[in-house]
Amino acid sequence: MMPLTFLKWEVLLSINHMTLNIRTLARIDCVLKNWQGFLVLIMAAGLLILPKTSFADDLKTCMTEMLDQVDDSVTIGELRLKCEKQIEAGTYPENNKQSPALSERSEQDTDNVLKPFTLMAHKPNYLLIAAHNTYGYNSAVYQEQYNEFSLEADYTEAQFQLSVKFPLAVNLFDVVDLYAAYTNRSFWQVYNSDISSPFRETNHEPEGWLQFTPNWEIFGFKNSANLFGIVHQSNGRGGVLSRSWNRLYANFIIERGSFALSFKPWYRLPEEEENDDNPDITDYLGHYQLRGAYKWKEHVFSMMSRNNLESGFTNGAVELSWSFPLWHYPYLKGYVQYFTGYGESLIDYDQYVNRIGIGVALTDWL
Repeated sequence: MMPLTFLKWEVLLSINHMTLNIRTLARIDCVLKNWQGFLVLIMAAGLLILPKTSFADDLKTCMTEMLDQVDDSVTIGELRLKCEKQIEAGTYPENNKQSPALSERSEQDTDNVLKPFTLMAHKPNYLLIAAHNTYGYNSAVYQEQYNEFSLEADYTEAQFQLSVKFPLAVNLFDVVDLYAAYTNRSFWQVYNSDISSPFRETNHEPEGWLQFTPNWEIFGFKNSANLFGIVHQSNGRGGVLSRSWNRLYANFIIERGSFALSFKPWYRLPEEEENDDNPDITDYLGHYQLRGAYKWKEHVFSMMSRNNLESGFTNGAVELSWSFPLWHYPYLKGYVQYFTGYGESLIDYDQYVNRIGIGVALTDWL
């Protein structure tokens, strides 16, 4: 039996070997005490692991296909090295490689962009048939607006998002495309017959942007698109229910195989104090958003983190989603979405929401 003292030193040496120290462990422990921080750690780990899956799949496929083409004297190690060099150099035969998921989506957009009477998907289009918030929705603002204190929002509702984009100019100056888009996200108290099943909230989001496709590559990642735009978001209401803001934003998108990552910083355009319905909105929605998406066969997994590091894991948000095939039906996919944090909708930007929903999706990120 190993003495306890030796065991203790072995653990300490192992920790030292992993370049961890007590201060680092304390930070991790602090983060793990918060659900949002825990989900962000999972997301960060996923960002490191998922790109490797594409390389491993390519390596396995390459070695399998080359077994029939090489001489019997070639060893497995030599075959592996040859495939690794081809994949890293980008010379692995294109007809043996699956197109990167984001590039495949972009190619579909390119094929349809100039067709008349065509609207393309922008953000995911989905319907959550049932979305349950364990913390409940704030009814006080509706009671104040309508002077009706019997109004109570259900914890469970339906939610849907419709998002389309269309080109304003393509290949402008041979370097840039100009796009416009509109996204509608609605929160429908369809099961709340006590108050006639109203729409609790609807967020309108028109935007326009310039889009560059530099296709720069670094460390196996391709910078597939950079966007610079302006966006308005509001709920079209008055009184105490009114919410709106305007932003300038950039969006830097990289991809590798079946994995795509978006970093989207923004700057809120200032408003006159007397006209600002939500002056503290950046305290909850921050100044940037990080989103990752991964496609495995016909499944798409996405992860979003917003305002977590900036707020010290107090006012941030995390969203996880999964779209999956519905047997062999080609027109819809099953869809599950989980959200925890602030800013689920404009009316709830400063209210904590812990919600999971299930439904169907028409389109996803990839």
